[in-house]
Amino acid sequence: MNPLKSTSWLSENVDKVKILDATWHMPNSNRNAIEEFKENHIENSIFFDLDKNSNQKVSLPHMLPELEEWEKIVSKLGIKNSDHIVIYDNSDVLSASRCWFTFLYFGHDINLISVLDGGLKKWKLENRPLSKEKVSLAKTNYKASIKNNLVINLDQVKKNILKKEFCLVDARGEKRFKGLIEEPRKNLKKGNIEGSKNLPFSEIINPENNTFKKKEELKKIFLNHEIKLNEKLAFSCGSGITACVLGLASTVITNKLPVIYDGSWAEYGLK
Repeated sequence: MNPLKSTSWLSENVDKVKILDATWHMPNSNRNAIEEFKENHIENSIFFDLDKNSNQKVSLPHMLPELEEWEKIVSKLGIKNSDHIVIYDNSDVLSASRCWFTFLYFGHDINLISVLDGGLKKWKLENRPLSKEKVSLAKTNYKASIKNNLVINLDQVKKNILKKEFCLVDARGEKRFKGLIEEPRKNLKKGNIEGSKNLPFSEIINPENNTFKKKEELKKIFLNHEIKLNEKLAFSCGSGITACVLGLASTVITNKLPVIYDGSWAEYGLK
């Protein structure tokens, strides 16, 4: 099971798949994902708004929506259960992985949901065609089902501090993990969840083109951070975005679907 698709693969299959641009920027980045999408995007792609397409009933950022709401969101995007979806982004936090995970959580066929390796950065570096055209969407009747085992909550995280039933891996940068700098969101403590391990998501990405490092290299990086690949793993970060980048990498390595702490530090670190 490899959730990654190459730019050359997408180039050859651009008319056979549904393409989503799931770009999301950190609140302090001064970038506007929707405006960037309007300027240029991969042909036939549809903008997927991570903020809007999340749970609007809770105060925590981009938490997973409820089942019926998700069905409405995906139906409006014109996506069918049988569609192969390829997701990309143009973001420093590789937000496509979060969208990929959300589709997995809601039961989309794991062989029909992929992330474009290298995203828009690699696509542009290779001078592949871009478009400003808006795709007209015909509404579908998408049906979802929830895979509860892919998500852990605050209670499970707290219990695990004592029971140590899984290894919680934090994808934030080292300085944030160690509490040496302020969190980008207000009202959050500095530091980390007791007993968690730190693997900054940037370490598993090739900076020159935003591709994931190869499987054997990923294995070494996980092991160098004392993360055993045969134990139960769960992933956390600031607000559930980059946790999914590590989650995708773990799927490349182990062929197992990732487990994400959806609330992440945005929930655990509340003052």
